[in-house]
Amino acid sequence: MKFDSILSEINGFGKFQIKLVLIQLISRITLPGHFLLNNFMAAVPSHHCNVSTLDDGDVFGNLTREQKLAVGVPVEQDGTPSSCQMFSKPQYQHLSGSNSSENASTVQCQNGWVYDNSTFKSTVVTEWDLVCSRKGMDKATATAFFIGVMCGAPLFGFLSDRYGRRPLLLVSYMSSLMFAVLSAFSTSYVVFVIMRFFTGMSLAGISIISIVLNVEWFSINHRTFAGIIISMDWTIGNWILTGMSYYVNQWRLLIVVVSSPLILSIMAWRWLPESARWLLANGKADAAHHYITQCAKMNNRTKCLASITPMDLLESEQGENRDKRYTVVDLFKTPNIRNLSICTGIVWYGVAFTYYGISLNITGFGLNPYLTQFIFAFIEMPMKIGVYFFLEKVGRRPGEAGALLLTGLCLFANMFVAKDKWAIRTVMAVLGKSMSEASFTIMFLYTTELYPTVVRQNGLGYTSFVARLGVSISPLIMLLEDVWHLLPAVIYCAVAVGSGLVASLLPETLNKRLPEYIEDIEKPRVQSTRKKEIQ
Repeated sequence: MKFDSILSEINGFGKFQIKLVLIQLISRITLPGHFLLNNFMAAVPSHHCNVSTLDDGDVFGNLTREQKLAVGVPVEQDGTPSSCQMFSKPQYQHLSGSNSSENASTVQCQNGWVYDNSTFKSTVVTEWDLVCSRKGMDKATATAFFIGVMCGAPLFGFLSDRYGRRPLLLVSYMSSLMFAVLSAFSTSYVVFVIMRFFTGMSLAGISIISIVLNVEWFSINHRTFAGIIISMDWTIGNWILTGMSYYVNQWRLLIVVVSSPLILSIMAWRWLPESARWLLANGKADAAHHYITQCAKMNNRTKCLASITPMDLLESEQGENRDKRYTVVDLFKTPNIRNLSICTGIVWYGVAFTYYGISLNITGFGLNPYLTQFIFAFIEMPMKIGVYFFLEKVGRRPGEAGALLLTGLCLFANMFVAKDKWAIRTVMAVLGKSMSEASFTIMFLYTTELYPTVVRQNGLGYTSFVARLGVSISPLIMLLEDVWHLLPAVIYCAVAVGSGLVASLLPETLNKRLPEYIEDIEKPRVQSTRKKEIQ
């Protein structure tokens, strides 16, 4: 009897699985809190050159703040003060209503900036003046974080395939909390960026291990539900982030607040089970039998295990090289899994690149950033419910390809909408965001079903590495708007469409048994458990 059959017998969707989901909910809600934190922590408030030090004589010194601004800072075409320029000499003629300053020379801000703190009391931008010529350093804070995630994904993937899901989750919990708190107390920009790098590296473990642990404990008939329900953690965390950032608008305190659930995760870790699939794939039959017995007891199915011994479990998983230690290299050794790895890597790059291109640009749609974030978070729940029914009836491959192509279509359409048409731009952005979120949700589930158990974490670690490579570059793409204002949108659109076409080359996994060994990929045995009984 195969493991999937045993799991169905002891109820692959019972109290045991619900407990597993709820325990991991605590840690997973911190993921959007950090992955999207730059929207608030590194927000760029309205700013202009500081002219308070231009008290050059009694006349100028007696001027009000508004008058100093009028004679010291030029205005843009929309009538707002320039963000990065100031007059080299005060233009006193402006006090009499004259605007004849076309020939007046301007210079970069000489004495720092004045920031509008009506929305954000403090951000890393206001802390270290990351504006104008230093605005690239602001984008670099997000890039450093995602480079950390990119490095952490294959590391945690390899270690969790080698040493198990459960112990590496604890390592991820503890290191994520430690580095997040250290970043909140950083005294310099360099230290802050380094701490954000290690925070991202640590959070990568939670991101990739938790979803694999969940999917490996659900039966075939409930795998789609498992993938969707765990993605709801991101939606809940997104809602919480919006509320937290609204009430906590000081960046240091905000980091501590969004990281605080990890304290509960560390306390609840003792009740997390190890993956029985991983234990069996690594020849640890006694430990696997222990956790399977726990599952059966909690789901009131102990009678089903009365005649099943640890040796029976071990014999149920037949595969070559059971004692072999697998690495990322094994993802590219043989033809079928090599093709699979290349295609999933390309698709993951496109999914993450476009998703964060939209998600980290919430100020580009003409609305208050909190309102935009709320709308983005609100649309996720009904979208994921729709995704669940689509995946159950149609399948993973058309769902993933279609979601990416529709994302590209929305991005393409938004290029032709004027910036003052904020309502239309927001509607198109929300549609694009929902399709992008759908592609992310589907791809996480899809990837866990495509890769064999022995390299599943390595596979997810590798694809997460490629995805975070895309995310690391994504914030920097916005800097290209200085070259051509539509260039970022063109790039995001092209990547979404290209990765959607590649997704159509992947095999379908709907109602298929999870592969256990690489041999199952090279010599696939297609079985539909809803049409015939697994023997």
